[in-house]
Amino acid sequence: MNKFVRVAQTSQSLSLSAMEEASRTGHREADLEHLLLALVITDQNAGQALRELGIDIETARRAVQEQHEMQLATLGIETQLPAAGPIVFHETDGYTWSKRATDLLARSSGKGRSGDAAAVLRELVAEPSGLISDILQRLGTTPAEVTSRLDRIDAARRTPSPRPKKKGRATMASETFVPAPVDEVWRFVSDPARVPSWEPSIGEVDTTDHEARVDSVWEGRAPEHRPDGRPTKVRPDFRRRTIELVTAQRPERAVWRFAYPDAANASPVTTTFDLSATTGGTQVTITLSWSRRPGWRRVVGIALRPVQKFVMWIMLFQIGGAVSREFR
Repeated sequence: MNKFVRVAQTSQSLSLSAMEEASRTGHREADLEHLLLALVITDQNAGQALRELGIDIETARRAVQEQHEMQLATLGIETQLPAAGPIVFHETDGYTWSKRATDLLARSSGKGRSGDAAAVLRELVAEPSGLISDILQRLGTTPAEVTSRLDRIDAARRTPSPRPKKKGRATMASETFVPAPVDEVWRFVSDPARVPSWEPSIGEVDTTDHEARVDSVWEGRAPEHRPDGRPTKVRPDFRRRTIELVTAQRPERAVWRFAYPDAANASPVTTTFDLSATTGGTQVTITLSWSRRPGWRRVVGIALRPVQKFVMWIMLFQIGGAVSREFR
């Protein structure tokens, strides 16, 4: 992966998580503390380093709130901040980064820096305001300990083995960290009634006629509205979608097959969730697979492959974000 792609993907992922966290407390501006929360749940080495130090999303949220209450107390304001609510980022708009957070992200991808989550974390623990240092102290650690742990993880990092390719099929995969036990995550991703929670093309599933077992097929309907309430526009032949549970291997794998019965030229897509327990939660690998078109359509498809890859990456990003959000 080249640096440009790595920076873009890291920025997109951290921005989404940070602004989701900001939305829980009614903020529209994500700042350094929200960036720290986003790093706690990233699947990259930065998240692993923080979680190995005993920092999970709940303890990090609590430390951030306590720090803000202490800052108010130093100004003579004795109050307890309102309790945070659910994530409402997708139902609202107007979110942005603070100036100092934007500058920090820019530094993490500057000359001589990798631009990944580890680079962001290194910049964050060194930022001069002292905010992150104070929060880390509440969490029982220090910037030096975070950096040291990150150094060890980076030194031991291994290049993942390439996934085997299947003739006539295209695949793309991504990883996400979910702050929940592996069995809970498996129950979520293997439940047909919960498919609309992570598959953006499906708004509802009729599960009344079939039990949740392998080879069962359900019918899904496209959503009529976006999460923010705006109506969606869907072609008639893409309003229905069949949903088949291909594999349900508890607690490490669930495989789904999606097809459009009214769109003859639409290739079915297989979505695979591979789960493994890790420090602080579950590492989830999400793989999308679809058949390549034969004949002249394949030639045209080669020219459009960069666009197709971008679209599939967006889909993977949305699915991974939705699964993680369910447990936050």
